[in-house]
Amino acid sequence: MNNRFRDVGRPSPGNIRRLKELQLKSENRFCADCGAPDPKWASANIGVFICLKCCGAHRSLGTHISKVLSVALDEWSNDDIDAMVEVGGNSSANAIYEAFIPQGYFKPRPDSSHENVGNHRSKYELQEFLKPSLRIVSLPAATTRSTLRSTLSRKIIDTFRSSNTSTEMDGMKEFIGLLKVKVIKGTNLAIRDMLSSDPYVVLTLGKQKAQTQVINSNLNPIWNEELLLSVPQSCNAIKLEVFDYDTFSADDIMGDAVVDIQPLITAATSFGDASKFADMQIGKWLKSHDNALIDDSSINIIDGKVKQEMALKLQNVECGELELELEWLPLNN
Repeated sequence: MNNRFRDVGRPSPGNIRRLKELQLKSENRFCADCGAPDPKWASANIGVFICLKCCGAHRSLGTHISKVLSVALDEWSNDDIDAMVEVGGNSSANAIYEAFIPQGYFKPRPDSSHENVGNHRSKYELQEFLKPSLRIVSLPAATTRSTLRSTLSRKIIDTFRSSNTSTEMDGMKEFIGLLKVKVIKGTNLAIRDMLSSDPYVVLTLGKQKAQTQVINSNLNPIWNEELLLSVPQSCNAIKLEVFDYDTFSADDIMGDAVVDIQPLITAATSFGDASKFADMQIGKWLKSHDNALIDDSSINIIDGKVKQEMALKLQNVECGELELELEWLPLNN
């Protein structure tokens, strides 16, 4: 009898498999908060995978803010797993909790010397990167599992489509979609240390910034890291910068580029629901003397998704190239 009651709430083998599959997705192989590789912890009610250091910061927030579980060692309930899967992992959660990171703010890094509790409190407890009216109350995983991401995303979208013109809306723009930017790799990057560099990539779109992890001592780094940006109506270009991380001094610039996203937006919105079309090319960003393209960059429908691959020659630097893949995510997804 006692054994039967102890089994109540234990996850089924299928649900355990769902959690493992979610953990193996590329965006979940790095801590949602600092980018440290191979995170082995998770916040079940927030829906993110986190490293040991950030786990300590989450625990300090209290279980009413973040319910922390070890992926391998703790016993998960079916509700906990359902909540994680329905949020969708780190990229989906960060699209909500980091929707409006202020200019000049940088996320904690894997080698930060402390737990950055203040940063975690700003992000999750105070929810400073959401507009005040969008702030939510963290609830137990069982309560939040009903389409958390869809609910919060819709609240953000609906609010910014309202006619509110108050001061707190100043500088905010209407969203027209989301952009998933996969930073694939760099080639022949510039040397900024003795013999190598520790590169990372920063993307800026409007007032948003997104940053990859740091790859130590590598001039040909492979990131394969996906970053998510909200696209305001009047923004048509992403500023891309590559930096060399330095522990004791300011990070050195390793080149930059401007990515024109207007051809992708125009093509995607012209076709509407891409899932209704077979694979085909629907647009192109042409190489010219005033952009960083190495070759023409085609825009394609692939498996019902609008994607664009590109190779860029970094500007204002002696050498270096970068490969990206863009994916357009319409708001009705």
